[in-house]
Amino acid sequence: MQQQHRQPELVEGSLPVFVFPTELIFYADDQTSHKQVLTLYNPYEFALKFKVLCTAPNKYTVVDSTGAVKPQCCVDIVIRHRDVRPCHYGVYDKFRLQVSEQSQRKALGRKEVTATLRPSASQEPPSPRPQDDERRIKELADSEFFEQTVLHTESRPAAGGPSLLTVLLGLVCMVALMLPTLGEQESTVPLYLHLSVNKKLVAAYVLGLLTMVILRT
Repeated sequence: MQQQHRQPELVEGSLPVFVFPTELIFYADDQTSHKQVLTLYNPYEFALKFKVLCTAPNKYTVVDSTGAVKPQCCVDIVIRHRDVRPCHYGVYDKFRLQVSEQSQRKALGRKEVTATLRPSASQEPPSPRPQDDERRIKELADSEFFEQTVLHTESRPAAGGPSLLTVLLGLVCMVALMLPTLGEQESTVPLYLHLSVNKKLVAAYVLGLLTMVILRT
């Protein structure tokens, strides 16, 4: 009897994650640098799903913080810095990309990317002292990651009802359609309120457009 060879099950957190770049640098005086792109590569024979976490989610907007990558493909993740106040200069934040198989929930691998805001590209930051490096590494190691759920809500347009002008125009068109047509003899409505067929067709057309607008809001 031939024995089937099964692929060994991947241990949680053991899968290498390939991300470029591994560091994001934003410059306050350069608006073009406020938008950065992380590229996540999937060199494996199976699809991966990913999730982006951040230590300071209120400072960044992550477009599509969750998604999937097909086998031997890559995906771009857009990250925007939305709070470039001087109080954030030199502060190091971290993004964590967690990947897992499509059919599993456990994270097979993770990769962390640092992000920092600088005042200007022309001003090189002072060389950090060894004790500063040690303190920064410890702070980053103890950082807590959060999901970008709030940012997803803000990126969606708010769903609102139809405007007052749209409702009023719709009512006017409905009244116009209910008025008698020009040429009708047996009507108690004054003659100047009788509408021609062309005017009623226009009212019906406008009412149809307004109905589509209302249904989409």
